[in-house]
Amino acid sequence: MVWDNPYWFLALLLIPGILWAQYRYYKQLWLPFMTYSDLTDLDSIRGNWRAYGAFAGFILQLIAVILIITALARPQEEQTYTERLVEGIDIMLVIDISSSMLAEDMQPNRLIAVKDVASEFVDRRESDRIGVVVFAREAFTLVPPTLDYALVQKQLERVDLGMTRDGTAIGMGLATAVNRLRNSDAESRVIILLTDGENNAGEIDPLTAGELASTFGIRVYTIGASSDARTAPYPVHDPIRGTRYHQIRIEIDEDMMRTIAESTGGRYFRATDNRSLSQVYREIDDLERTEFEEIVYHEYIDRHQNLLTWGIFLLFTAFLCDRWLFRIDLS
Repeated sequence: MVWDNPYWFLALLLIPGILWAQYRYYKQLWLPFMTYSDLTDLDSIRGNWRAYGAFAGFILQLIAVILIITALARPQEEQTYTERLVEGIDIMLVIDISSSMLAEDMQPNRLIAVKDVASEFVDRRESDRIGVVVFAREAFTLVPPTLDYALVQKQLERVDLGMTRDGTAIGMGLATAVNRLRNSDAESRVIILLTDGENNAGEIDPLTAGELASTFGIRVYTIGASSDARTAPYPVHDPIRGTRYHQIRIEIDEDMMRTIAESTGGRYFRATDNRSLSQVYREIDDLERTEFEEIVYHEYIDRHQNLLTWGIFLLFTAFLCDRWLFRIDLS
């Protein structure tokens, strides 16, 4: 509740003076009867039921004055409406699904760790369109940029090896994502490219794909996902001897990944375990925050009408009390 004319409350300072003046008036009015030796008239007044309401008119007038002053102060109920203007970001997640993503230097393996962290990244976004591209020897769009986060999450769960032939076509994966974003009208367009190896397939060189992204004003963040050791344990399933492990070499072309990122205004990250991988996506999340513009509207609704109505009603009632209902004839 707010007040449009709060200075009217200063008028309430007059009430103590009114009370004092009324007290002096009644004291002078009753004084002759209090000093009169014959109490017959006083007893007749005390026995009259109207005597109990002698001050009712004044009390009602006092309440009415308080209500009218409060009404003149214009109490108003404030209602606030907020309009949010959002200029979202278009983001493409580009994920390597080559066979080496089964290496278990992340838990339970690289691919599942990446899927879990990417899913958390999607959960944290608001008002941004997100798409998914996967690549091995070939690349294809799993989900075009969309605001349907439930669909993105569902498709991320489906990501697995065997969706395309084995290999690592980093350039094809990046170029496919660029093609999805090149005609986007979003204020900011971002690609998050993750791989655990070197480019060894595809018709498009990764650096060429990076130049395409730069040409279209698309920022690329690159992530190398593997431990910082020379080798990583890779599971081999043997129907006779069960699952056994052998070590595969870790080969990430960090110079190439860094060049692509820096040429587009992005950054290169190295994720060596689950924790650092999650931290990388959180850092990118902080770097690429959607900006919101809020317009706040205030509407004020007058609430003085009831106070004024009750004040006038009580004044009328006080008039009836003084002139008729509780009138005492002392003549």
